[in-house]
Amino acid sequence: MWDEQFEALLRKQLSFLPPDEPIEGTMRLRDYGLDSLGMIELLAGLESTYDVQFRDEALTLDTFESPERLWRTLQSLL
Repeated sequence: MWDEQFEALLRKQLSFLPPDEPIEGTMRLRDYGLDSLGMIELLAGLESTYDVQFRDEALTLDTFESPERLWRTLQSLL
């Protein structure tokens, strides 16, 4: 699965996710409050934390569909 840094960055952008509810790999991030500004903030946080740069082809709504998909994309950049 993913690491604690990823979960912390993600959780900050999920305003509809109760603090005690776990992040499930297949949950739809938009259903839990991830909006376009949140995507930009999350992207910046991921790039800074993991010292990567998302390529243009990875900057799609599909990439930010679920934690699993986002984590797989991030892992492909490491």
